[in-house]
Amino acid sequence: LKATFAEAGFIGELGLDGSVRRTRGVLPMCLRLAADGVSPIFVPAANAEEAQASGAEIVAIESLRQLAAHLDGRSPVAPPGPAAPRRVGPLAVDLADIQGQQIPKRAIEIAAAGGHHVLLAGPPGAGKSMLARALVGLLPDLTVEAAREVTTVHSVAGLLDQPGLLSRPPLRSPHHTVSIAGLVGGRHASMPGELCLAHRGVLVLDELPEFNRNCLEALREPLEEGRIRLGRAAGTRVLPASFILAATANPCPCGNSGEGGNSACCCAPDTVTRYRKRISGPFRDRIDLCLEVRPVALRQLPGIRDGESSAVVAGRVAAARAAQARRQGPDRLNAGLAAAQLGEVCELEPGARGLVPRLSEAHALTGRGFHGVFRMARTIADLDGRQRIAMADLLEAGEYRGA
Repeated sequence: LKATFAEAGFIGELGLDGSVRRTRGVLPMCLRLAADGVSPIFVPAANAEEAQASGAEIVAIESLRQLAAHLDGRSPVAPPGPAAPRRVGPLAVDLADIQGQQIPKRAIEIAAAGGHHVLLAGPPGAGKSMLARALVGLLPDLTVEAAREVTTVHSVAGLLDQPGLLSRPPLRSPHHTVSIAGLVGGRHASMPGELCLAHRGVLVLDELPEFNRNCLEALREPLEEGRIRLGRAAGTRVLPASFILAATANPCPCGNSGEGGNSACCCAPDTVTRYRKRISGPFRDRIDLCLEVRPVALRQLPGIRDGESSAVVAGRVAAARAAQARRQGPDRLNAGLAAAQLGEVCELEPGARGLVPRLSEAHALTGRGFHGVFRMARTIADLDGRQRIAMADLLEAGEYRGA
């Protein structure tokens, strides 16, 4: 009995009646204990299927009485069965359900293939939100390692409502009234925020200028590095936050300003200027694809599909990501390429070399923007199955960056 206690791990919240209650964060604790050679691991029966995803030897316990009976051999507890992967993902919009908008659809495909952030600007009703939510449906299933990362984050947050690993990328869409703590996390202990909950998936920020300015500025680090540092009295913690940002914005507070809206804009010029300045230049510079979404004349009956479905586009996205994995290694997407890698990875066709300086001048690109164009061009070439970047790839990438 002493040897059993010395080698085993015990996780759970003990009730006054001797019951062992459900506990948040069981999966990461089991993973750590298993890595340290602890076995078996006793967990609450309510967390059994979650704990099984760690691959460790699990014993599910409902009460102290049952634990005692198991340890002295009077009534051994049978091991739980293997947990099946959770295959139900977030509800995504199918691209075929969005009429028209071929250029924005192409931008969403590029964002999914290379992991690029995207900002869709335009009047209400143009389809910006549908396009943003369609992005997650283009992403491939999570690998086993990525699924464990995502499930671990959701376990710590207490959001696992089904057994097994989360096999689909998450989709998070916080309201614009979200607080900084709710967005970045760290309200208490290591509670993840929306950025961490979107890890390996898509973060949709609808009506971007309506978000608190401090919230948007807190996004700068994770947009580039895929992680966030939280400095608290107990020390600094680094949390995973590698996601694709899909943001939308109206041209003005009423939404009717500009060529894409109607003529009934009621906003004063200085109001429009202040509204647009809520998205700072440094923040916008970290978004690779910035484009305008204009309303389309709906000529088809509702329910009639238009263009390629998400399943078809997702096939091209998967092929482009496979090309990146062969070239750069697993989970190394083009959007995360360091500037020092671009010369090696972004090989240009001879005809495209002379375009580079003109492209930079035409769009007044910053250094970050210049590198972003090359990363997007590399993704476009991957989608089309080319080893080298063509002139058309650079021109297309420049148009998205310069919008």
